[in-house]
Amino acid sequence: MKAEKKYIVLLGDGMGDYSLEELGGKTPLEYADTPNMDRIAASGKIGLVNTIPAGFPPGSDVANMNLMGYDPAKYHTGRAPLEAASMGVWLSEDDVAFRCNLVYLDQSGEETVMGDYAAGHISSQEAKELIESLEDELGNSRFHFYPGVSYRHLLVWSGGKDDMELTPPHDITGEPVRSHLEKLFLVPELGELFEKARKMLEDHAVNRLRISRGESPANSIWLWGQGKAPNMPKYRELFALEGAVISAVDLLKGIGVYAGLEPLNVPGATGYLDTNYDGKVNAAIEAFRRGADFVYLHVEAPDEASHEGDLEKKIRAIEDFDSKIVGPILEGLAGFENAKVLLATDHFTPISRKTHESSPVPFAICELPFAGRADESVNFCEASARASNRNFDAAYKLVREFLDVAK
Repeated sequence: MKAEKKYIVLLGDGMGDYSLEELGGKTPLEYADTPNMDRIAASGKIGLVNTIPAGFPPGSDVANMNLMGYDPAKYHTGRAPLEAASMGVWLSEDDVAFRCNLVYLDQSGEETVMGDYAAGHISSQEAKELIESLEDELGNSRFHFYPGVSYRHLLVWSGGKDDMELTPPHDITGEPVRSHLEKLFLVPELGELFEKARKMLEDHAVNRLRISRGESPANSIWLWGQGKAPNMPKYRELFALEGAVISAVDLLKGIGVYAGLEPLNVPGATGYLDTNYDGKVNAAIEAFRRGADFVYLHVEAPDEASHEGDLEKKIRAIEDFDSKIVGPILEGLAGFENAKVLLATDHFTPISRKTHESSPVPFAICELPFAGRADESVNFCEASARASNRNFDAAYKLVREFLDVAK
């Protein structure tokens, strides 16, 4: 049975932050010009929600699974298996999937440091050449490499181990990598694979060309986010809804695959500032016209800017999200009689730290079309969310309220 109401989640990854001196004591969300997000907050309900359960790392996998309505304590097994599902890589019972970043390790000083967790945001075509070379040379009956988008790729280890602590590369930008690699080398098979891959990549034609252009070479792989396939119920079973996920990131599309939601591939969606905003908006509205009840629309750019520590880019990414996603979505939803919006960020990614934190994040829920008088003192930001005294201890509980599901 189809729902009469249309539900959409608008997710700006990593928008949450702390007050900054250079912004006059404001956070990037407070400082940025965001009239559309502010209108949602002022016309509906704003508050704080905890997206990271106790004991879990503050990753986008955990936070977005929670914000899609699934309790990570029940369903989360790791990040990489979710990405595998989006890439059409189905895991057998004894397969372990790893996120395989292409990174730039800077070896110019006394210590090898994480120079760039994204290898200069390498193009997908260049990355595909590198990953295919790794598969040709190092792939075998136990290890297989699969190309993804930009720097984000996949390694599957048949019969492998998943009980290890591996560090996300974006958590250690500019830091020495030795202690983190020591954890990897505790598993001899992975240590050997890492060394072979590093030697191959250092002399690869793609990297020689990148160096000649003054770009960071993708001179190493970095393995993390490992896990086995999760067992998640479908959205139609949990909420009696059918829908879609729109994101440039395999992780988000993979959660959607396991949830039984259709992952919509938008040409030109990059996961960065140059992503195809118009394409994402059009895909969402068209999904509703085709009969979808629910759409989860995710934009990665604020998080990427935060990992770079680039405040100007973060503010631009937040403002682009507001003007190129939120505003046009509100206009597009005007063509439907009854709609509901959940606006949120998944986690803090403070500019000062360049990595994720597990602080509760702001959310806003609003019914459409807008009705009543907006509270102009409310903006979509951390301060307004705190002042509301409206708090959820788990995001999946917020989602049940948003989707009008009986408690």
